[in-house]
Amino acid sequence: MGAAFEQINGRVVHDEVVPARGSWSREIKQGQTLRMIDLEGTQAVDFLCYNARDHEDRYAAADTMKINGNLFIRKGATIYSINCNPMFTVTADTVGRHDTIAGCCSPGINRLRYGKPDDHSCRANFLHELAKWGMGPRDMVANLNFFMILPVGRDGEMGIIPAISKPGDYVDLKAEMDVIAVISNCPQVNNPCNAYKPTPIRVIVSA
Repeated sequence: MGAAFEQINGRVVHDEVVPARGSWSREIKQGQTLRMIDLEGTQAVDFLCYNARDHEDRYAAADTMKINGNLFIRKGATIYSINCNPMFTVTADTVGRHDTIAGCCSPGINRLRYGKPDDHSCRANFLHELAKWGMGPRDMVANLNFFMILPVGRDGEMGIIPAISKPGDYVDLKAEMDVIAVISNCPQVNNPCNAYKPTPIRVIVSA
């Protein structure tokens, strides 16, 4: 944890630990950097972002994949909005690739796949945070999953494996506009995305 902090460039304006299964959101000003640190490893972090001045101009999974020409987010990639505006650029990444296609767990998914509709979910976390910004279910879109990948087979088959991050791994996102960043520290315990044990993460905003 200390090493990740020491490598921060600029002045730290926010530093917080998001508990296991918890959620977090904050406006990140243009030019600021958001660092997400997986403190204990193998923790999936579901992520959404919105133009702080126009909430309808939100993260676009398909356009982000098309413009970057890759299914994975990694260092050098840009996260785009539905109006194809740059939202964040990945300026540092100790993991190497992050998922763009799996979306988030929800009561529906937990019911259909595991028979547990009342288990806590990323969708519930997202809606809790979005309400703070005057948004709701209609503002939900497909999300990014940092520290997580879904292997895709030759015939398109998908699988869920543990997040590939190690303790202390991190990713830095530099804001290209004023952005509302929304995090669900994934609470899923019915599949191996969190190695069946959700753990805390740390978020640091620097300017």
